Amino acid sequence: MTGERILVVEDNEKNMKLFRDVLSATGYQTLEATTGGEAVEMATEHAPDLVLMDIQMPDIDGVEALRRLRADQRTASLRVLAVTAQAMQGDREHFLAAGFDGYLSKPVNVQELLGTVRQHCDGRVG
Repeated sequence: MTGERILVVEDNEKNMKLFRDVLSATGYQTLEATTGGEAVEMATEHAPDLVLMDIQMPDIDGVEALRRLRADQRTASLRVLAVTAQAMQGDREHFLAAGFDGYLSKPVNVQELLGTVRQHCDGRVG
């Protein structure tokens, strides 16, 4: 269908499998990272079309990984979505203000995931 490459950054294997299965079944190529540091390296090396960034990870968190991506000319313009269980009032605005291009809350709704990914990969958002 699409062929866009999406870097999924997620330290929970169950969540990673969900992303992998759903995105692959709809024609996206997935790259996988389980830490923020690995995400920065992979994004720099592979230049994905979109990054789905978990916020809470064991090494550097998603906000710090995003800061590093934005600071590097090679990855500064990547579209990066925050994916987090932090779904309290104001969290969405907090992550958008931090520089994320979009926000998905966990547990992830498959239809919302696909709709958001399509919007960002088609270039209608961001």
